[in-house]
Amino acid sequence: MTSMAVVPLKMRRERSMFSSSDDTAMMKQIQATHAPDGREFSVKPLLHIVEDIFLRATPALGMTSIVQQQGAHQAQLDELEEKALQNGFHETIEMLSYNINKISCEMSCKCSGGGDAHATTLAIFNLVSNYSWDEKVVLALAGFAVNYGEFWLVAQLYLTNPLAKAVALLKQLPDIIERADNLKPKFEALTSLIKAMLDVAKCIVEFKELPSQYITPDTPEMLTATAHIPTAVYWTIRSIVACASQIMGLIGMGHEYIASTTEAWELSSLAHKVNNIHSHLMKQLTLCFQHIDEKRHIEAFQTLVSLFEAFHIDNMKILKALIYAKDDQLPLFDGSTKKRASLDVLRRRSVLLLISDLEISHGELSMLQQMYSEAREQPGRPESQYEVVWLPVVDRSWNETKQKQFEDFQRMMPWYSVYHPSLLDVAVIRYIKEVWHFNKRPLLVVLDPQGRVVNPNAIYMMWIWGSLAFPFTSLREEALWKEETWRMELLADSIDPMILSWSLSQHSIDIIYYLQFLSRGIQISQLETNL
Repeated sequence: MTSMAVVPLKMRRERSMFSSSDDTAMMKQIQATHAPDGREFSVKPLLHIVEDIFLRATPALGMTSIVQQQGAHQAQLDELEEKALQNGFHETIEMLSYNINKISCEMSCKCSGGGDAHATTLAIFNLVSNYSWDEKVVLALAGFAVNYGEFWLVAQLYLTNPLAKAVALLKQLPDIIERADNLKPKFEALTSLIKAMLDVAKCIVEFKELPSQYITPDTPEMLTATAHIPTAVYWTIRSIVACASQIMGLIGMGHEYIASTTEAWELSSLAHKVNNIHSHLMKQLTLCFQHIDEKRHIEAFQTLVSLFEAFHIDNMKILKALIYAKDDQLPLFDGSTKKRASLDVLRRRSVLLLISDLEISHGELSMLQQMYSEAREQPGRPESQYEVVWLPVVDRSWNETKQKQFEDFQRMMPWYSVYHPSLLDVAVIRYIKEVWHFNKRPLLVVLDPQGRVVNPNAIYMMWIWGSLAFPFTSLREEALWKEETWRMELLADSIDPMILSWSLSQHSIDIIYYLQFLSRGIQISQLETNL
């Protein structure tokens, strides 16, 4: 009956502790300790080594450990250690070791006697008063990691190492490994809270590392996050104190230690609180990422506009801006060899960009295939010196059906295509739609060997004259129209029989649009005659 009465009392106390009015009062105390001196250090190396300690600390227990919860394995642990070393850990730790040790000692002393958790938390804030919020939380985690790591080092080596056994005897540590079943609820709650604390710390560090050129402190998304970060740091350090108290509570208890369900509940309650804080921060972080993405897309779009307005010695800058080739990957798929290819195959070549969605008709595709194949039969001819690249414009929602549809079209095309639609950046899609006016109907945008747009849509030139229209410029189009003798019969005769055949067999060739194109040719010819 006694133990049943304790839990509700504890619950009432915790509910009061988590109330907003108490939060406000406590945060005034915490804000009063905040006096950063402007000196900063990179917290990432320290956070990596802290995470490494937590991940390695409890694998010996026969329970769901933090290692299992996060799916960690030896390779992940080694990677964390390598990250810490690569990011200048030794230089950072030399500067911070004294303060980390002070925090560790503060926890050891004040958490051993079961003192007031808020007072201990406030004492730690006083020790880290000169640091920024992200630095405070990482330093506090580091101080706890020292105690936590030492505790588990002794516990894990107790049965096999005489030194560890002697230390355990002096500390009167119970045999943690042998009594794992009895302690399981407590340590599962402990590791869950540690995971929550790490999640919040990582999130706070991410806010600090957001690129200032795309998001500033006065951005609404950042203002909201900044207002909540001090509270997040407080409850994380308050949780660290609770974890330290549980660990220190095992020291001196010997084999008589009896795990309390109340202790596990207290840790679980804090984990719930910290997880809620993490969820809120992650929502704000997502909004910040969206803001940054929007700024980057605008910047990338303006860069594209400027690139197309500038003069270049070849077409590579333009092509690399259009087709994102990350980490020197091969961004093209060669339809003739069915292998991936680099952008270099297009260097100083006339490039015809076939732009469409995944609804391009087989009739249009077959017609272009025939004309492309005819040009390739005599590769030495000047009018055959061009390449075609398919740029599929698709929405960002992607599934297996769309993937199969894309691959089917890709296999049908004898020319180049992007290896995957995701290689076209959002800014490129915007440029294609806003500047080149793509809207469902396929385009054939012509770039000369220097990457200049010499024809915004040569697709009907290809239908009428095929490779004879090379180099597919607007000037070449006008010249070809002027060479025609315009009669009524021409409107019928000039329509390729193959086009009529495809149209009649419902291959979706847009004959009306094609005739509009011919009408434009008549206007050009008549204008020339009048002149």
